[in-house]
Amino acid sequence: MTSATLQIVEVGPRDGFQSIDDVIPTESKIALIDGLYASGVRRMEATAFVSTRAVPQLADASDVLAHANDLPGLDCQVLVPSVRQAERALDAGTRHIAFVLSVSEKHNLGNVKRTPEQSVADYAAICDILPAGTKMRLNLATAFDCPYDGSMPAESTLCLLDALVPIFPSAEICLCDTTGRVTPDRVAGLFQMAADRFPGSENWAFHGHDTFGLGVANAVAAWNAGISVLDSSFAGLGGCPFAPGATGNVATEDLVWTFEAMGVGTSIDLTALLSVADQGTRLPGAQFGGRVRDAVRARACIGN
Repeated sequence: MTSATLQIVEVGPRDGFQSIDDVIPTESKIALIDGLYASGVRRMEATAFVSTRAVPQLADASDVLAHANDLPGLDCQVLVPSVRQAERALDAGTRHIAFVLSVSEKHNLGNVKRTPEQSVADYAAICDILPAGTKMRLNLATAFDCPYDGSMPAESTLCLLDALVPIFPSAEICLCDTTGRVTPDRVAGLFQMAADRFPGSENWAFHGHDTFGLGVANAVAAWNAGISVLDSSFAGLGGCPFAPGATGNVATEDLVWTFEAMGVGTSIDLTALLSVADQGTRLPGAQFGGRVRDAVRARACIGN
């Protein structure tokens, strides 16, 4: 199932920025997006259309999207949690919607103020209004673990997918390790169960956090399970407001280094990416992570 190349979805401009309390000037966000694009990133979650009262950091979503949409060849997705926000995103010109809901009812109520069943209905309503040619991604949060309910039974995730998959069969489905607690065996196991249960669904992705230092290991486990689309965030920026203690996403530079070392192409220039990641670590209030930035700078374990 695996392809010869990995598609990295850079989620720092959304997942990374939303975790920072200090509002980042729009021009600074755009400069970082431009830097990521220049490094070779060709798929990005550039922003989210959400309540600006709840997440003031993303109040400039329309402006950020307008700029990102103008970058040639960039597949620019935006996250939405509801019909209303999807309508805003479509009005702003998005060509790629990423709808988010949680397997855990407690997490979904905290995150989007809806039960999972209500979110399923919202998803169906959004799919009904998509203009022709608009791409759809389904982000399934707490697919493995929940900060409130602990480990999620695989059957809970699969049962929710039973309701979701038929609504938009061509949608990309991203299973999200929201807390960073999942282990590689569970990542591989759930993707295998999903493939067996939904043999007609071919577009799968994995979104991992690095709370317990397993972000890269889990990404490799997903890859070995046949998943060739992986989310990550430059400088490991990120965290979830509704997952207490969860740290940032797995760092994009860590994925690029790892997969290129494995002989898997990413089309991203590591040196250029590291420069942008360094800028990310200097954002006021940023929580960052990753190992490759420091290792490359120290020339760790490089012989003469």
